[in-house]
Amino acid sequence: MKLKSIASADAPKAIGPYSPAVRSGERLYCSGQLGLDPLSGELASGVAAQTERAILNLKALLTAAGLSLGDVAKTTVFLVDMADFAAVNEVYASHFVAPYPARSTVQVAALPKGGLVEIEAIAEK
Repeated sequence: MKLKSIASADAPKAIGPYSPAVRSGERLYCSGQLGLDPLSGELASGVAAQTERAILNLKALLTAAGLSLGDVAKTTVFLVDMADFAAVNEVYASHFVAPYPARSTVQVAALPKGGLVEIEAIAEK
């Protein structure tokens, strides 16, 4: 099976030795997206703004692969503080519609660049 790296000018560049997303057949695996502005590389301010930016970054990768948020089957949300769960859910619900993707949410000790939230996704056409 041939793998293809996917990137977008509308999403931040990888901050390590990984692809922002990888297409494998009809499936797209999106690496975790922080709330980084793709132009400045700076984090948005606060968990709601970081969630919004992370989802927009995912959307940019999906678009580059010819997919949309409606093609997302599974997400994983990483939170530094589980107390932010409701704020993240509010932003998340404004972008995804039923049937919602399957999702796991886990609290982590820290995220790269001091992020408050990171979201990864798996999508398939």
